[in-house]
Amino acid sequence: MKKTLYSLMLSDDVVRAVDELAHSLGTNRSSLINQILADYVSITTPERRINDIFHAVEQMLAPSRELVPFFSPRALTMSLKSSLEYKYRPTVKYEVQLFRSTDGPLGELSVVFRTQSAALIEAMTQFFRLWKHIEDKYLAPLLRTELDYALYDGKFVRTIAVPEGRNVTADEVAEALSDYIKLFDRLMKGWLAGRYDAGDVQSEYYTDLSQRKLYI
Repeated sequence: MKKTLYSLMLSDDVVRAVDELAHSLGTNRSSLINQILADYVSITTPERRINDIFHAVEQMLAPSRELVPFFSPRALTMSLKSSLEYKYRPTVKYEVQLFRSTDGPLGELSVVFRTQSAALIEAMTQFFRLWKHIEDKYLAPLLRTELDYALYDGKFVRTIAVPEGRNVTADEVAEALSDYIKLFDRLMKGWLAGRYDAGDVQSEYYTDLSQRKLYI
């Protein structure tokens, strides 16, 4: 959504109140006034849409004991923590960053892990590579949008996108994100615990894919 500089005449008392509220919300004067006016005239800003998506994800994952979501109002990133089924119970963090722009990908999903175990690092690296291979095989032809993947030290990153030309609601995106992260978390834990091999992961992914309402 394009933004342009405008001049407004506001009373000092109003500005002080707006600044205090903006500070408490972790935003600035311009962003807060923009959101207040957008709400008043019933326009959904990118920031409001992202907030609605994150709030819906939080509500959908609230009953889950496996994933603990956290986000701050008006933030562009949401995090979810999960404990791995592995010796000393290390944690993995999922970070969902959504973009303001409506052109291109919706955002990025990062899987962040911190461990000194060479065996765990190798097992997770194998899983990430397997995951990309499966999505290249099954998801890419359906999505018809190229996804970018990257693997750094302690982080696996994947872009989030929807099929080209499809308009989606905040609730639809939230449901797709919630289901996708739950699937990833479940299959990764099964892989690391030795319950799933490559064939099992592929079969479970394909079964889930056939039931999805929205490809991301």
